[in-house]
Amino acid sequence: MTTLTPPATVAGRRASLALLVVLFASFMDLLDVTIVTVAAPDIAADLNASEAQLQWMLAAYTLALGSGLITGGRIGDDHGRRRVFLVSLTVFAVASAACALAPSAEALIGVRIVQGLAGGFMVPQVFGIIRSSFAPAAMAKAFGAYGAVQGLASVAGPLLGGALVDADLGGLGWRTIFWINVPVAIAAVVIGLRVLPESTAAARTRPDVVGALLVAAAVVLVLLPLVQGRDWGWPWWGWAVLAAGAALLVVFVRYERRVAAGGGQPVLEPALLAVGPFAAGLSAAALFFGALAPFFLVLSIYLQAGTGRSPWATGLVILPYAIGSMITSGAGVALAGKAGRALLVAGSLTLAASQGLLWLLVRDGGAPGYWSLAGAMFLGGLGLGLGAPILVNVVLAGVPGRHAGAAGGVLSTVTQFGGAVGVAVLGTVFFSAVGSSGEFGPALAHVLPWLGGVYVLAAGAMLALPKTA
Repeated sequence: MTTLTPPATVAGRRASLALLVVLFASFMDLLDVTIVTVAAPDIAADLNASEAQLQWMLAAYTLALGSGLITGGRIGDDHGRRRVFLVSLTVFAVASAACALAPSAEALIGVRIVQGLAGGFMVPQVFGIIRSSFAPAAMAKAFGAYGAVQGLASVAGPLLGGALVDADLGGLGWRTIFWINVPVAIAAVVIGLRVLPESTAAARTRPDVVGALLVAAAVVLVLLPLVQGRDWGWPWWGWAVLAAGAALLVVFVRYERRVAAGGGQPVLEPALLAVGPFAAGLSAAALFFGALAPFFLVLSIYLQAGTGRSPWATGLVILPYAIGSMITSGAGVALAGKAGRALLVAGSLTLAASQGLLWLLVRDGGAPGYWSLAGAMFLGGLGLGLGAPILVNVVLAGVPGRHAGAAGGVLSTVTQFGGAVGVAVLGTVFFSAVGSSGEFGPALAHVLPWLGGVYVLAAGAMLALPKTA
């Protein structure tokens, strides 16, 4: 879809406030992916949640978030990015309050879906507002600030989650990780009503709601037996559900081809699948980012349930990972134009090496000291910083310009879906190992080679990407 590119409509103090509003919203959205992992053991204890329900608390959010990205972006293009942003932010705040008040695991999972959908509709408006409202020089700085916010959220999530749970403010425990969103969102809505400019696309199109529902339903059918299969006892009909999900994915692709042939705007532009580097990039991104959420989930559970660390101490163990990523991310961005693909491969292999080092520390079932764990985490962060900031740009470098916007939306969606599938698959491997051995150290040691293998596969897929961003 072609969008309007009017002159900058905000400047000075108003521009600063507008940027602050959209960055705060982005921060909350990213924070709610990572902050739950540290609080997961306390949530499970308080709500008597099963292991499968813990997986759904993460997977449902990322799945809903991914499902809303493309459709939300197009609705914002048609009906006003400011309007859709503020409505989505309001729903996000209400859903956060509902999460904090959830009386059961089932209720929490349900409102996490609403929260994720609100985030999925909100995030595309951030990009649209920045592109349509800032002059080119200011736009570059705004997107740079967005990248910094992403890094800050990765640092703040585990630390803030651990601090809030440990502080037990007002006896609320883990519920404060959701309450904290509410005042921030209210302030952002109030300020946004005054400073955010409105913008729409040059031409209106009908959102591909059917396509969005088809792909979401297909992924749910795939996830359902993967997450619940162990509780169900792996019945034959669970595998039938998985096969039905795969079949529905085929139906989705065929439907998208029909929409495109009719001149519509499909969720997935079929022509993109014919671009070899982009298809490889989808695989690389799904693997690279899909391993992050399950890794932090199983690591947090191991550190707290397996070694007796508090949520705050768990956040401190994860901190070197974020520090490492910040150290290498600047160099990765600076060198992406010369050696983007090489950096991605190096980053993935470094992440694989960090999983191997962590495996050496936990394989005997002991409780490694802080600095041993910090070294392995720091190494992983170095790898993440080499790959994460530039992966999208390198993947999109192989896409024709006319498809760049659609490709970016598809890539973001696949990344979120990859996280949901990763939580389902690797979370199940971990909890199955806990059930077999009764110990968390050996269970983590069982999962780490899988994680390392995922990063090696990602590195292999990256070899098909363009050499530079």
